[in-house]
Amino acid sequence: MKIKLVLTDIDGVWTDGGMYYDQTGNELKKFNTTDSAGVVFLQLLDIPLGIITGENTKIVWRRAEKLKINHLFIGVKNKLETAEKLCAELQISLQEVAYIGDDLNDAMLLKSVGFSAVPANAPSYMEKYAKIRLTKKGGEGAFREFVELILTKENLLDTAIQKYLKTTQQK
Repeated sequence: MKIKLVLTDIDGVWTDGGMYYDQTGNELKKFNTTDSAGVVFLQLLDIPLGIITGENTKIVWRRAEKLKINHLFIGVKNKLETAEKLCAELQISLQEVAYIGDDLNDAMLLKSVGFSAVPANAPSYMEKYAKIRLTKKGGEGAFREFVELILTKENLLDTAIQKYLKTTQQK
């Protein structure tokens, strides 16, 4: 079945799950910029992307804004319920959704979508909820690997690459 929406968790997927605090109380997260290529590929192919995270931080909002991600849900307790509402809004089924998450709060959504994955460093017991375990760890390009895997399965990766190359050659 064709994927019509990609959803992702942030901490443990786009980041290594670490949270850094300085002595003045600022919270910092390190994102791997290679994951942004996954976002660009989806945008070039008009495949919507959404972030669903339990964290309630402006850092994620800023990252989503920079990458022009339209669907952002922060501070979410029930990720499956949030995804179901978004699917209803977009008039698609959960079977047309791909989701990547890494921990227990992702389990029900991982299990309910058409295609799902966990990063290489997710707890071993999370494998039973996802279709696959990726080779990349969270914070080390796991999201990009996930997107490229989806696009390869749907024979769209070359199209995305060619569209990207075309946009970089335009003046």
